[in-house]
Amino acid sequence: MSVGGWTLRLESDPDPAIRAEILAPLVAHNEAQVPNGDWGLLAVTVRDEGGAVVGGLWGRTGYGMLFVELLALGPARGQGLGRRVMALAEDAARRRGLAGIWLDTWTFQAPAFYERLGFSECGRITDYPPGHDRIFYVKRLTGQGPGA
Repeated sequence: MSVGGWTLRLESDPDPAIRAEILAPLVAHNEAQVPNGDWGLLAVTVRDEGGAVVGGLWGRTGYGMLFVELLALGPARGQGLGRRVMALAEDAARRRGLAGIWLDTWTFQAPAFYERLGFSECGRITDYPPGHDRIFYVKRLTGQGPGA
């Protein structure tokens, strides 16, 4: 479909490289509005006796916050490691001078876990997926920074 000289194309099975092409102008716009996002990565791995990664936390930092994108413990679940993984990530966020941590989970995953760790609900999409909610949480580490 063409609109004003632009072609619109639905990409049903897009090449992952397209994501980077879509992301580039968004990043440029965001950086023009709020420079120096100070982007970074953070991971806490859970490894078995042989050193293989069986779970852990994957996060991204930017604009003074840590976003916990993934937290999964696999066979290590139920042994108190979740609290330890989150504590390591929180300590790293504090050392980096970040103002807080945010994440999302579903009602069938671990909302009570995050609430016990001091996270507060800051948003919710009801009935997504059907019969469940997606919940967004934030935990402030300082009185400074975004949204303080």
